[in-house]
Amino acid sequence: MDPEETPGTLDASLTAIAEVVAEGSGLPAVARAVARGLDASIVVADRDGAVLAVAARSRDEERRLLAERAELPAVPLQVGGETAGSVIIQQRGEVASGVVALVVAVIGLEVERVRAPARASQDESAAFCRALLDGDFADGDAVAERAAELGFDVSGPVASVVVRVHPHVASDESWRARTLSAVERGARAVHSSALVGTLARGEPTCEVAVLIPAATDDATLRTAQAAYSELDAVLPGHAISVGHGRPSTEPGDLPRAMQEALLACNVSEGDPESDVLGFEETGAYRLLLSAMSENPDELRRFYADTIEPLAAYDAQYETDLVGTVSAYLDADGSVASAAQRLFTHRHTVRYRLERVKELCGLDVTSSDGRERLSLGLKAMRVLGLGHAEPRTGIDREPRPRRPATSRRAPRS
Repeated sequence: MDPEETPGTLDASLTAIAEVVAEGSGLPAVARAVARGLDASIVVADRDGAVLAVAARSRDEERRLLAERAELPAVPLQVGGETAGSVIIQQRGEVASGVVALVVAVIGLEVERVRAPARASQDESAAFCRALLDGDFADGDAVAERAAELGFDVSGPVASVVVRVHPHVASDESWRARTLSAVERGARAVHSSALVGTLARGEPTCEVAVLIPAATDDATLRTAQAAYSELDAVLPGHAISVGHGRPSTEPGDLPRAMQEALLACNVSEGDPESDVLGFEETGAYRLLLSAMSENPDELRRFYADTIEPLAAYDAQYETDLVGTVSAYLDADGSVASAAQRLFTHRHTVRYRLERVKELCGLDVTSSDGRERLSLGLKAMRVLGLGHAEPRTGIDREPRPRRPATSRRAPRS
């Protein structure tokens, strides 16, 4: 900082940091405010060395800091005589040492607030989330007992968020670890007691669940959007889908909340209009959730009779019949509009629709054919099959990056 500008600039910087802390915006936001105020790049880690927040001028600078942080000097974060973590501060200008000590203390308190709740191991948290999703608990008492063992409070309403990440670019194995770390940062920035567990780590996706205690609709949405924002910042070239369910009313209702979040995530993945989607915004998909819970085999049979032949053909010949049907239905049966959406010629769309009729026996120009294919696409997403095979052709390209949005007008 220019010495002549220090008093006013410093006052504004400290005020901005204080406002972020007072608003409870979370550690990543505090780190960004401190970085702006000190004109510095910052890496915050916990006592085990796990990175909790990074604030830099660019993603290249962020990657450099993370790659070199073992060689950079770190300041211990002391809270109550104990080490809560550490912070690396690379200043570009001169700032009084007292000011640096003050913001280091603020960061330390924020780290302690985020990490203070007793945290179960990742494996135990993941096993609990998977058991909820699979319906492994006999009743609400069993859910509450297991949650208590993990130090997680289910006495009040608990909401669920499911995040799915799929790489569209070549990535090393660390992208899964970065996914989990980013979701944790985003979720605990909103609610420090959130429980985070991995649902699936196999190819080609990584799925992470978040359980939010004492949840409100606002806290649930903010958690989902915070998880998306953190992932969007650290995983360029990856497709990110986030779904959230309605808060549970009692422990035995938690499996339903988890299923709703997973359904919303499935629908979000196939919906270009929204990256973050709530169960109540899924429209007609909600009608299929009970069918999925009560008779999933029937739903799979319906998918097999409608969309599966098209998906199999796409996988074998690298075509995009499923995408063409989806675009045609979204365009209200207009070949010209579907062609525009698919960046192809009208004749190509007509040819593909004829191929659809040959493969599954359904004519998209008839009302019955359109209805059955529309329900087949919904069944595919409810079953979580929309991400099983990567799209081919132009749909293989990742969607443009943009801030997390949540669709407000559900489409039936």
